[in-house]
Amino acid sequence: MKKEKKSKRILVIGTGGTIAGKGDNFKTSDYTAAQIKIEDLVNEVCENTIHDNMDTIDYFNIDSCDMTSEKLIKLSNYINKVSESEDYYGFVITHGTDTLEETAYFLNLTVKTQKPVVITGAMRPHTALGADGPMNLYQAISLAKSEDAINKGVLVVFSDTIYSARDVSKINTFKPAAFGQKDLGCLGYMRDENVFFYNSPTKKHTIYSEFDISYLENLPKVEIVMFYPSADIKILDYVSKDCDGIVLAGAGCGNVSTSWSEKVKKIISSGIPVVRSSRIANGVVTYNEKTIHEKGIFAENLSPLKSRILLSLALTKSTNLEEIQKFFLEY
Repeated sequence: MKKEKKSKRILVIGTGGTIAGKGDNFKTSDYTAAQIKIEDLVNEVCENTIHDNMDTIDYFNIDSCDMTSEKLIKLSNYINKVSESEDYYGFVITHGTDTLEETAYFLNLTVKTQKPVVITGAMRPHTALGADGPMNLYQAISLAKSEDAINKGVLVVFSDTIYSARDVSKINTFKPAAFGQKDLGCLGYMRDENVFFYNSPTKKHTIYSEFDISYLENLPKVEIVMFYPSADIKILDYVSKDCDGIVLAGAGCGNVSTSWSEKVKKIISSGIPVVRSSRIANGVVTYNEKTIHEKGIFAENLSPLKSRILLSLALTKSTNLEEIQKFFLEY
């Protein structure tokens, strides 16, 4: 007798967000996030579809603006624990969109598995007319079951598109197609449950990452400071009194004024690493090894948000500027 092939088991981890939100019927605004259990969302999506063999857990029930470093560490360690089980082929995480890109990148650097890890969410609550969550969740589950998603790092699926966790960013405040990958393009597309990859991540991730958070309860404190004309230099004084590192969201190619440059140099010399990023969405903050002790570590093309995540993890390994700069070139 021919043995029936067992379908791939997926664990769906709910963290709340708009995808689990409720509001007035048909309305897309004025709703409350994190109201629906992930089990109910999955059952609705998977009923009468190709998907079965699903497990669910409501790990958090929060608005994504309430995500913290402590919660990120717990989530990543949980995924690392369950990924050791042969029971699961892949994982899907539902998440609020406001801070999804930071969670995705953090997991990309700290999750230690080649198994597919896919994050998705929604821009419209479950009660809205034309809610986008069900299709996003359906496609995330489809991607997590795909052999093509193995060893691709953490992936984000949104509005029929596959993104790299490193480069994805939220680009719209309310439209369903709310995410993009800047001028680098996406990794591929989803058409219903079908997966189409055209690109692969080139930077280190997951099992290739050297960051170990298994022993951590929190992360070094890193703050983001935005520069703009006439920005008060006392902002830097205030922030540098109570942090382990600073990310500058500079103008243009990470530029700041002459007075800010002098202050940044003093902060670096005091032992606080400074990363020079840009408030501009596209392009590269040029790397110059000779000036990192004066101007700061160069973020390459990482956004200020992603730079904060990487600097926090880098500081668990080293405070040496040259070593931290190497992390920014590799990750």
